[in-house]
Amino acid sequence: MPIQHSRVAAIALLALATTAGGQPVEANERIRIAEQFGITYLLLHVIRDQELIETLGAERGLDIEVEWRQLSGGAAVNDALLSGAIDIASAGVGPLLTVWDRTRGSANVKGVASLGEFPNFLLTNDSAVSSLEDFGPEHRIAVPAVGVSVQSRFLQKAVADTFGLESYDRLEANTVSLPHPDATAALLSNGTEISAHFSAIPFQYQALEQEGIHKVTDSYEIFGGPISPTLLYATERYREQNPEVYTVFLEALAEARDYIEQDPAGAAETYRRVTGSQLDNDFLTTLITDEQVSFSLVPRNTYPLAEFLHQVEAIGHLPQSWQEYFFDEAHAWEGS
Repeated sequence: MPIQHSRVAAIALLALATTAGGQPVEANERIRIAEQFGITYLLLHVIRDQELIETLGAERGLDIEVEWRQLSGGAAVNDALLSGAIDIASAGVGPLLTVWDRTRGSANVKGVASLGEFPNFLLTNDSAVSSLEDFGPEHRIAVPAVGVSVQSRFLQKAVADTFGLESYDRLEANTVSLPHPDATAALLSNGTEISAHFSAIPFQYQALEQEGIHKVTDSYEIFGGPISPTLLYATERYREQNPEVYTVFLEALAEARDYIEQDPAGAAETYRRVTGSQLDNDFLTTLITDEQVSFSLVPRNTYPLAEFLHQVEAIGHLPQSWQEYFFDEAHAWEGS
């Protein structure tokens, strides 16, 4: 669905760019963005490759310095955001909800936009495992960050649905923190303790091409439909103190989204160029154009996870709607 958000966001945020006396607030002219592993972050890869922030900033008379930080896991991203090491976080909806809940009334971290809708697969190399009931104490399940990454939260939700809410952490002791590339290599080697991996694109499809790897469940099955697993978020202070830079970032996201939709093969080549991936361009293009994949900025199906996290006391405050943990620019979107 088209999103006519960039102009609306620009108008709204330009209002923040003046003081009570009507004088312009000096822009910081710097933005530090965290990215993680996988084609889930393709919007950021396009922005980086095409230098969209720098170009759009120059059109506004801004000389914006863009810094990119490669991190792995929601815990590391949240630590970096709260310590002031980054300005824009990119991590799962679970990490966003955790840091939103913990910073209410202080840093007031909220969502900026979604990075898209992507299924996450729980994979295994154990032929005896066909359901969650088959995991025993000997199995080790790789996730980006134990307990807090979006894949870890997806696993908890699936376990709660299978064994009951009170048993949501039944497989917590089985999980191991590993970045997706390392977890994929470990799963495929069949020679480590890792026997399962709650994965992400493109790694999950790469793994499924290998004999002996199969899917146990996936995030769309767990939530009954597409879900935006990964979001962008920031502190209220950064947004309010850097309104023009923030607006440029929103506009860059919209341009990157449009580019991916119009030229998926070019976007696939961008992913290869930025990440150094050796995956075939046709294979990547197939993933980008898969009917289950969307690079929409609108958050989708995130609120059910917020309700679950509140039920298991992972967050103390139950938001009234998804808008409560997103900044105002997103409120007009038909999110969930």
